[in-house]
Amino acid sequence: MPWGLLAILLIVCAVLCSVGFYKFVYFLSIGYGFAVAGGGIAVLIMYFINPTATPLWIMLVQTALFIAYGVRLSGFLLVREFKNATFKKTDVAKETLAKNDDKKMPVFVLATIWVFVSILYVMQVSPMLFRYSNGSTDIVLPIIGFAVSIFGLILESIADKQKSAQKKENPNMVATKGLYKLCRCPNYLGEILFWTGVFVSGISTYTGIGQWIIAILAYVCIVYIMFNGAQRLEKRQMARYGENAEYNEYANKTPIIIPFLPIYHLNKK
Repeated sequence: MPWGLLAILLIVCAVLCSVGFYKFVYFLSIGYGFAVAGGGIAVLIMYFINPTATPLWIMLVQTALFIAYGVRLSGFLLVREFKNATFKKTDVAKETLAKNDDKKMPVFVLATIWVFVSILYVMQVSPMLFRYSNGSTDIVLPIIGFAVSIFGLILESIADKQKSAQKKENPNMVATKGLYKLCRCPNYLGEILFWTGVFVSGISTYTGIGQWIIAILAYVCIVYIMFNGAQRLEKRQMARYGENAEYNEYANKTPIIIPFLPIYHLNKK
């Protein structure tokens, strides 16, 4: 197990996601994107400093995917934060915020969350690190994994764009057109596919029980997080649209995450 390299990667991810100390949600959003992109760049730098037998193009493609993922995620969220900051300058927003002034989370709680998410982000980037440190030269599974990741990234991007357009068209209804005809959370599906590709790209390189545990645990965690996120989204939608016949008809016949898989609800009633 390349503990030294993992430690370096942990420091990089921890520094980049530390924006969460400014605002808690940044640990899991903007900081997440920064950590993934920065983690990929860090492993590529390791490669240039001390090359292994792994083909350079594989390292470059994986890094590019991590950067694309991080830029898309953090860029999208930063734009949204900027819009929210502009809104908060209005008198109505100031009055609302004054009535709902949340207490700041204790530092030790923030620090604990910071450590855990930093470790998770290292685990997610670890397939690339393991391929580099093991000097793997195979190309079949990396190509398959990259293709799945690219498809997932495109799917997620299109889903977010379609959702924004449909919400502008009809703010009082969830998105139901385009990819949203196949499932209610195609953006979450895209996220799962992206990390499925990352995991698959490393299957031929994992050596020892430790590397397998880290890679599998990271993949299981991201799948769980996506399904948990879909469940929480459904609860919010039920609270807002639960009396809407059109919403109920759509939700009862459209799978929540996986197209054609008849799992329609995750919300525990």
